[in-house]
Amino acid sequence: MIRVLGIDPGLAATGVGVVSGAGRRVAGAAYGAVRTPAGDPLPARLDQIYEAVASLLREQAPSLMVVEDVFSLGRYPKSGITLGRVSGVILLAGQRHGVPVMEVPVREAKKVLTGNGGADKAQLERAVRHVLKLTDPIRPDHASDALALALIGLFRHGDAPRRVIFPAAAAC
Repeated sequence: MIRVLGIDPGLAATGVGVVSGAGRRVAGAAYGAVRTPAGDPLPARLDQIYEAVASLLREQAPSLMVVEDVFSLGRYPKSGITLGRVSGVILLAGQRHGVPVMEVPVREAKKVLTGNGGADKAQLERAVRHVLKLTDPIRPDHASDALALALIGLFRHGDAPRRVIFPAAAAC
């Protein structure tokens, strides 16, 4: 049995979801969100996200972490830059804790779980709830997205990237 941590990066709320199981068989799931106060400076908020993810990595000891791939809308370039910063601290946490990381575009997660890469958040949430056999809606939406990513990681675990360590001399 493996455990996969899924993360939907966001500055105000970073969704987190953990699933355990093997292949398409899910044995358990948990979810939530890391929230940061809007009035705090950006470095403090990034630190809060890093520390929360690092804590989850220590407590859950996942075999794999799946993070939503960063995207940016042309109309909101600053949002894309901020999202990249949030993703950066999440990726750093995975690296520092020795957990392999897979990045998955949200459209791919939607396609795998709903059959439609353009599915809306409500459709994705219902699909995740169906796979996990949950009756109550998954809230917040970021947690539902994180669970979707964790499920993708569970389904694809055999295809996850393997860590390659090069000797220091070879890295030069």
